[in-house]
Amino acid sequence: MLSELKESVFKANLELVKAGLVILTFGNVSGIDRRQGIVAIKPSGVPYDSLKADDIVLVDLEGNVVEGRLNPSSDTPTHVELYKAFSKIGGIAHAHSEYATIFAQARREIPCFGTTHADQFRGPVPLTRLIVEAEVVEDYERNTGKIIVERFAGLDPLELPAALVAGHGPFVWGWTPAEAVENALVLELVAKMAYGTCALDRNIAPLDRYIQEKHYLRKHGPQATYGQRKEKDHD
Repeated sequence: MLSELKESVFKANLELVKAGLVILTFGNVSGIDRRQGIVAIKPSGVPYDSLKADDIVLVDLEGNVVEGRLNPSSDTPTHVELYKAFSKIGGIAHAHSEYATIFAQARREIPCFGTTHADQFRGPVPLTRLIVEAEVVEDYERNTGKIIVERFAGLDPLELPAALVAGHGPFVWGWTPAEAVENALVLELVAKMAYGTCALDRNIAPLDRYIQEKHYLRKHGPQATYGQRKEKDHD
C-alpha cells in the first residue's frame, strides 16, 4: 500500500512539472495513507528530472521520517498541518505558479468572475493573513499550515480546495495527489483569467451568485449532472 502511495505521489510531482506549474525545484506534492497515518512527499531540493519513486519520503503525522534516505520537503510541516485539520483530503500540491502567486503577493483573493471558476471553487479563493514575525521565528512552515487552517474556519475545504498564503503562494488539495495537481492547474487558469478580467475592467463585479451556485452544484452537488455515472452508481 505504501509503495503505491509513493508511486502516486511521484507521478503527481511529475505532472506538476508537465502542467507548467513549477520551474527548477519550486514545488512539491504529497499524499496520505489515512489508515496508517503516513504522508508521502517529495524530497527537498531534488530536481524533477532526476526524481525517482524510491526518492519519495514517508513521514508520520508529526513530521518524523519513517522511511527514506533523503530529507523531506521543507514544506512538510505545512502539509502535515493541513492533513490533520482537513480529514477528508488525500493529496496536497504546492507550487509558485505565476498568476496564483501574483494574487498571493498582492494579498488579494481570486474573485469568481465566471463559470470556469465556479465549476471548481464555490466562491472566491481564500487568502490567508500575513504570517507574523513571531510565527516565522517559532516554526515558519508549521505555522504556515496553521494560518491556512485558521482562514478556513467556517469554510468547507472540499468546496474550496485551495488557499493563497499571503506573500507566498498557493497550497491546493484534493481527494488524491493527482486531483490536487488538477486543482492546482485549474487554480492557475482562473487566476490568469481573473487577472486579465481586472486588467480590462478593474471595477468588474463578481459573477452573480445564482449562476455561481448553478455551475458548482451541477458538477459537485448531490444531484450533479456533469460527467458520466460511475459503474458503481448502477449497482
